[in-house]
Amino acid sequence: MRSAAVRRSVLAVSVAACSLVVTACGAGQESGEKADGKASASPAAVKALTAAQLEKRVLVQGDVEGQKITDPGKKDVFAPGSVSVGKAACDPVGQVLSSLPPADPAVSVQRLAVHESAKAKKGMPSVDELAGMTEKEAKDATIDSLDVTRTTASLWSYEGDGAQRALDALRAAGKKCAAGFSMTADGEKQQITRVESEKLAVGDDAVAWTVGTKQDGTLADTKIAVVRVGGTLAGFSSFNIAAVTRGESYEQPTDVIEKQTAKLG
Repeated sequence: MRSAAVRRSVLAVSVAACSLVVTACGAGQESGEKADGKASASPAAVKALTAAQLEKRVLVQGDVEGQKITDPGKKDVFAPGSVSVGKAACDPVGQVLSSLPPADPAVSVQRLAVHESAKAKKGMPSVDELAGMTEKEAKDATIDSLDVTRTTASLWSYEGDGAQRALDALRAAGKKCAAGFSMTADGEKQQITRVESEKLAVGDDAVAWTVGTKQDGTLADTKIAVVRVGGTLAGFSSFNIAAVTRGESYEQPTDVIEKQTAKLG
């Protein structure tokens, strides 16, 4: 199945009598409110950050305890123009779901944050270990080894009030498209089943959702957050392979979101 954030990640695991094929693709203030509970206002005209300034503010290895921070590879993100949606009004949601900006920024940069649980760090069970397990034990042990949360963190900087306008459009799209919509990424179709609002109390303004997807009959959830600090948006798209495989809920990567927001401040 395609990840809920529409990011390419296909992992096939064969274990004894059990075959697993899993994929998956990213609290607070209510969308549209600042941390003090007051509606956010459009920021004063500002200059977009330069590429050098944005690089100094993006996450680096060591910033977030327990997270491995790297540059994303080509298979981790989609190229601009590769994502389309069935309803034009839902386009901003489809873009951020795919780690793309909701509107064209002057400058952008991305990082990939990966967190492995203690069980995942042990790796996949060996053939000998699997041989001594029941089918259920083998399945559980295999899924435990996939308990990895991957978060794509993006910074998009805008001129003037561009960041606030982009976030406002994104918020409106989330409300209009809460019941779902269809989308295509790199030629692969999937159905967005819901866009469910969450609370997120960081930055000058923010939106956060759990986004459900369905592809080839398989359901999955992705955590999405977009935070504004001045004229820059920080976007986060997060998924956990084990949670998606088990159909379990999981939390927003608040440690990553809070650290990246702090670096923008």
